[in-house]
Amino acid sequence: MIGVNDFKTGMTITYEGNLYQVMEFQHVKPGKGAAFVKSKLKNLRTGSIIEITFNSNVKVEKAHVSKKSMQFLYSDGNTYHFMDMNTYDQIELDKSQIENEIKYLKENLTVDIVFYEGEMLGITLPEKIDYKVTKTEPAVKGNTSNNAQKDAIIETGLLVRVPLFIEQDEEIVISTKDGKYVSRK
Repeated sequence: MIGVNDFKTGMTITYEGNLYQVMEFQHVKPGKGAAFVKSKLKNLRTGSIIEITFNSNVKVEKAHVSKKSMQFLYSDGNTYHFMDMNTYDQIELDKSQIENEIKYLKENLTVDIVFYEGEMLGITLPEKIDYKVTKTEPAVKGNTSNNAQKDAIIETGLLVRVPLFIEQDEEIVISTKDGKYVSRK
């Protein structure tokens, strides 16, 4: 058991029978009354995000999740195949388990598969991933306003806003937190 005052971003907890990851938290000490902790928690089974305010004396159960590094091989229909590069064991995940991450998956990408007491919860992507731009319009001369951007389609089919100087077939880096352009490769 841990107190809510000991929350850390990324920590996993169980609360009211659900498994959550702490996304954000804030300790609040009002002038009058007891201190409390405002938190934003992601349900690791459903992917939904909720906000809960805890009294500062509340204790929750810390959940021990394990991660296994695996490589994405391919998908066929709604099934996504991953392989452990050490044992060559393969596992399959249903599209519904990784719906938010699918747009970032490409062949041979290494991800962490997250487990809790033998239950497979989903995957954790690298923070930044390199992609090839498969389609974008050429930059228009004279359109040089500050931070001008255009649409680009990357190899996974995801639409990303990129600076005007990015050309088709270039390698770019995308953040998996918000799906935004970070830099050229």
